[in-house]
Amino acid sequence: MDKAQAKKALRKALIEERLNLPDRLERAEALQRVMRIWLFDRPDTVIGAYWPIKGEFDPLPALHRWKEDGELHGEPQRRQIGLPVINKQHKTLTFHTWYPGCPMEEDAYGIPKPKDTEVIVPTLLFVPCVGYGIGGYRVGYGGGFYDRTLASLQPKPFTVGLGYTQGFVDDLEPEDHDEPLDAILNDNGVVWPV
Repeated sequence: MDKAQAKKALRKALIEERLNLPDRLERAEALQRVMRIWLFDRPDTVIGAYWPIKGEFDPLPALHRWKEDGELHGEPQRRQIGLPVINKQHKTLTFHTWYPGCPMEEDAYGIPKPKDTEVIVPTLLFVPCVGYGIGGYRVGYGGGFYDRTLASLQPKPFTVGLGYTQGFVDDLEPEDHDEPLDAILNDNGVVWPV
């Protein structure tokens, strides 16, 4: 089995395992708390995230609370949340404003995305992790969208992977194109940097 086949098999096994976690709801609640605490003193006002699929952790409740907290404290700059929209030509992502109840439509992969909202540039980007390992490297879905996006964004946002403890891969070997994350959070707390 070559490296590409091995990574594909790893990805499939991790997704299956995540979908079948008997305590996924409890893990999600724990990661919501970790995320809210981690965000508490961050200076960012524009955060990019993702719409959860295939049993992924849902970051949107914690981000909505973060946005509301900013409004309650009368911050001078409005906090914004963005969700990814695929640029088919460059195979990268742009981020469009999301808020609860905003108009949504499905992208080419059947994932909901904001419809006709403004493009924003996040200074902090939450990235879903199918799996993750030492050094801040992650296993995604294999399309390379986040790696290409992170390689092209200027200035580069602070990147934070989100996943469950079940997704840790102790012998994960990054590929040349893999972009390491600045931090990784799971349901036990901060995984990277340690």
